[in-house]
Amino acid sequence: MSSRRPESVLVVIYTPTEILLLKRNADFEFWQSVTGSLEAGEMPADAAVRELFEETGISGVDLVDCEHAVEFEISERWRHKYAPGITHNKEHVFLCALSERAQVTLSPEEHTDFLWLDHESACAKATSVTNRAAIERFVLR
Repeated sequence: MSSRRPESVLVVIYTPTEILLLKRNADFEFWQSVTGSLEAGEMPADAAVRELFEETGISGVDLVDCEHAVEFEISERWRHKYAPGITHNKEHVFLCALSERAQVTLSPEEHTDFLWLDHESACAKATSVTNRAAIERFVLR
């Protein structure tokens, strides 16, 4: 297995009243927006479109590049997926604004469930600090 690139995207999918969160296929409760690492040579916008489709089946929608990225320390739980010595990841934030709920088709390799929650509840339920911060900054503002 090749090492994961320490650069990723976060895509917050929302309607005027709700945000979509996905339950990660893990041995613990982990709720998040669409996320994923960039592949070799891939640009963040292309990764956002790819990850959105892979994780939810949603396609043919416009994404907004927030032109905002954060660097965070990779949890010890996930470091085995990266090359030795890699401790930080750069995450690019994108928004997917929908007029209403979209049909969601989960990738069973990655997620086991999904919820549409009101904006504040989704922010509170998101496990990742960077996911909560993106919701606060770009959706709740």
